[in-house]
Order: sequence, then structure tokens, then C-alpha cells
Amino acid sequence: MLDEKKRKITVDIYGQQYTIVGEESSSHIRIVASMVDDKMREISAMNPSLDTAKLAVLTAVNTVHDYMKLKEQINQLELELLKKRD
Repeated sequence: MLDEKKRKITVDIYGQQYTIVGEESSSHIRIVASMVDDKMREISAMNPSLDTAKLAVLTAVNTVHDYMKLKEQINQLELELLKKRD
């Protein structure tokens, strides 16, 4: 039985159907899926010979890279805030 807080939603990413289970709203899950789809299509347009598995890995690498850059920016901003409080 599905946890009451969890939602199950089917999304389309790069022409494939995926069932996602999560606690976020359905709209949040759809937005995330749409962003993954957009990134895959963007990378595919630049590298049309990539198979889907390689495309998925490159999408993951690009996404984690972007995530790490954002984390670094947040950490830097937090340090700046702490310095201003002192």
C-alpha cells in the first residue's frame, strides 16, 4: 500500500513513460520531469548520435554539475551573511 503522503504520477521523459512516486505535489513532479526532458533534448540536439543511455548519463552529469555550482553559490552567500552579522 502506498504511503498516504506519497503520490504516484506517470510522466513522459524523452518519449518514455515513467511512474514517479514521491511526496511532492503532482505539479512539482511534472515540472521536474519536464526539466529533465528539456535537458535531454538540449543535449541530444548538440549530440544527435548519442544513444539514450549515454544521453541520460550526460544529462545526469550536467544536472549534478549545475547542482554543485548552485550549492557553492549558496555556501558563499551564507558565508557572506555570517561575516555581515559579525
